[in-house]
Amino acid sequence: MPATSAARDSLAPPDLKDHNLVADIAAPGVIYEKRPARTPDGKVVPGLFNAWITLNNPAQFNSYTTEMVKGTILAFRAASNARDVVAVVFTGAGDKAFCTGGNTKEYAEYYAGNPQEYRQYMRLFNDMVSAILGCDKPVICRVNGMRIGGGQEIGMACDFTVAQDMARFGQAGPKHGSAPIGGATDFLPVMIGCEMAMVSGSLCEPWSAHKAYRVGMITDIVPALKVDGEFVANPLVITDRWLDAYGRIIHGEPKSGAELAAGKEVLKKGTVDLSLLDAKVEELCAKILLTFPDCFTKTIEELRKPKIDAWNANKENSRAWLALNMMTEARAGFRAFNEGTKEDREIDFIALRQALAAGTPWTDELTESLLPKARAAR
Repeated sequence: MPATSAARDSLAPPDLKDHNLVADIAAPGVIYEKRPARTPDGKVVPGLFNAWITLNNPAQFNSYTTEMVKGTILAFRAASNARDVVAVVFTGAGDKAFCTGGNTKEYAEYYAGNPQEYRQYMRLFNDMVSAILGCDKPVICRVNGMRIGGGQEIGMACDFTVAQDMARFGQAGPKHGSAPIGGATDFLPVMIGCEMAMVSGSLCEPWSAHKAYRVGMITDIVPALKVDGEFVANPLVITDRWLDAYGRIIHGEPKSGAELAAGKEVLKKGTVDLSLLDAKVEELCAKILLTFPDCFTKTIEELRKPKIDAWNANKENSRAWLALNMMTEARAGFRAFNEGTKEDREIDFIALRQALAAGTPWTDELTESLLPKARAAR
């Protein structure tokens, strides 16, 4: 060891205190690992790491269960406390989804109709978002696939987002019985402005990675589809032009008609390769490595404040509303998603609005009449 390095190490306390709340942070559905930090030219830096926190529930598109929420909180706290960690990479397993939000099977089968239980669950969810926003290390969201619903919310709590360009971003609550008040209504106006926030938050129409990048929701995108050994841009969205004939921005919007059909044929020929995504994440981590750690931390703490201020102003009353909503729309919506088919997972919205217009109270009978199986029987 060089003399200068030995001299620095001799100043360190012989015994370092453990500031974690628990000794074992292992939790089902969450992987915590430390991977070697690298310089911009790819060389491993001895003794320094990046913490990777991976939601590991790919069979259910990395939707988080109650136990996964607890595991994520502990993982972020461990990464925050780790003296040898430079940055945190938050991602999902596989190539289909970063995260699609809360586990709708658990919601439908346990929390639906139990507001007192869901309120306690939402306390955990609140703590998960706060753990991301309060992490003492910069947090990079590595978007390997869909970032939808609560997945979009915990993703937007991160400091940076790097995505593969076939990922999709958006909310789902108003279509499935909830409101995106677990962070989206707080973060979206700050990040992309009020009008675009209104569109993204309320209409439940997912945006392409290219559109999310264009409007400033994410940091960077890379291609992930390989055709005949070459990376190509997402063939299902418009990437080769900016405006339509009327001057409207169409870059990143979905293709239609013959263009869409041709894009689907390209998709069939390709395979997903996330190597460029990993390279881009490592590139960002390397840039962070070559900064003063405390100065960098203070900078991101200040830049987080608009999101944190909005989040802290609303999270308590949002938790209470979401709990009570489990007796009405959420109870119907989550059951419809859980019990319906892949092609039919929504309630009968028109029948609900007609019933409410007539003053019909929320009863078990009303809920049952709205579900896909009731519509199929009619």
